[in-house]
Amino acid sequence: YGEESDTENIDLKALTAVLTDAETGRVLYDKNADAPMAMASTTKIMTCLVILENAELDEVVTVSDYAASMPDVQLNAVSGDAFYIEDLLYALMLESHNDVAVALAEHVGGSEKDFSEMMNCRAKEMGCTNTKFVTANGLDAENHYTTARDLAQITIEALKNEIFLKIIQTSEYSFENISGTR
Repeated sequence: YGEESDTENIDLKALTAVLTDAETGRVLYDKNADAPMAMASTTKIMTCLVILENAELDEVVTVSDYAASMPDVQLNAVSGDAFYIEDLLYALMLESHNDVAVALAEHVGGSEKDFSEMMNCRAKEMGCTNTKFVTANGLDAENHYTTARDLAQITIEALKNEIFLKIIQTSEYSFENISGTR
């Protein structure tokens, strides 16, 4: 206590990293923390948070042709399938389903593009100045990036949401579509 730890000798293989105290926001360690990087499925942290802040868990989402066309990893939802948001959030966060991310984005934002703008606005509110969302699922897209520092801030914000915490602390979850056929 009271002494700074020796971080110069850390042999971290990651290109970028940040270790942050979630309660205070204090950065304890960083390596290239402000370098823009592709964020892949960590995008779904913000997707989940924006859904939780803008929709009710019992709303029904109907899967579009576009959402159903997303590549693996997927729920294999079929166009026209209907699910409760709560169930889809578990599929989003526990299995990282790309089709689910787009179905949720379309339901809340009207389109994936408009939902991405909601994500960008929320990121700016958090002080994330080096983040740009283009997709809801994190599939590679031009100008879709974040930094380790911004991703830490997004995660800290998400962890404040009790439902987000409940979802990510769940080890398994089963559900079916609204009609009970799948």
